Amino acid sequence: MENWLTNKSIVIIGGTTGLGFSAAKAFVKHGANVVVVGRNPENCLVAELQLGSQARAKQGDATQPNTSLEAIQLCIREFGSFDGLYHVAGGSGKKYGDGPLHQLTLSAWNSTLDLNLTSLMLSNQAAVQTFLGMGKGGAILNMSSALDFTPFPGHFSAHAYATAKSAVIGFSRSIAATYAPNNIRINVIAPSIIENPENKDLQIEEFISAKQTLNGGRFGLPADLDGAAVYFMSEFSKFTTGQTLTVDGGWNLTEG
Repeated sequence: MENWLTNKSIVIIGGTTGLGFSAAKAFVKHGANVVVVGRNPENCLVAELQLGSQARAKQGDATQPNTSLEAIQLCIREFGSFDGLYHVAGGSGKKYGDGPLHQLTLSAWNSTLDLNLTSLMLSNQAAVQTFLGMGKGGAILNMSSALDFTPFPGHFSAHAYATAKSAVIGFSRSIAATYAPNNIRINVIAPSIIENPENKDLQIEEFISAKQTLNGGRFGLPADLDGAAVYFMSEFSKFTTGQTLTVDGGWNLTEG
């Protein structure tokens, strides 16, 4: 399975930490050139150093209109091509006040949707415009969540986040249908709960071990998504578009 991405140049929005950075390492391993985008300049520097000569990093806020387009332009300048976009940027809206509907403020709603949905629209728009301008096809991979279609209110009642991640699937399918004649394919990965510092408490760990039962029952790891991401960026997925692949450790199959 080595070299699935030889001669591919890929932009990862949210690629300097976590899921995106893990994917960047996998893409480079499989022969791709990558441009990773992140908010924190120190993370950008570390990512570029660790990824090596096949990578460039750009500091930027994905919710701003020009960030993704500038990253794609950097990719073309540095590597001579642009073949794929992987949008990972997003995350919990709890810091804005996302939560149960009866407590949700309009500000929290708007901020969470901007973080998870507006940023994705902007990156996808920039990618499609570039592919059309270059007269070539390409791949877009977006990030949703298994919480969209299998909610669990006992632990996860962030309704703005769930709305945004559900909309990712509808948006992706809509644009996949529109741009399939242009050989632009758009697909989605929907992970369940991925390990991070915010969810490391005993109650959640016990729940996850009963809900995500593969591999002895555990949180997902960033590397668990890498194989799917490599596939969707590669020519092996050239006849696949508008699909959502759930990578959830059994989340959808168990009661928890």
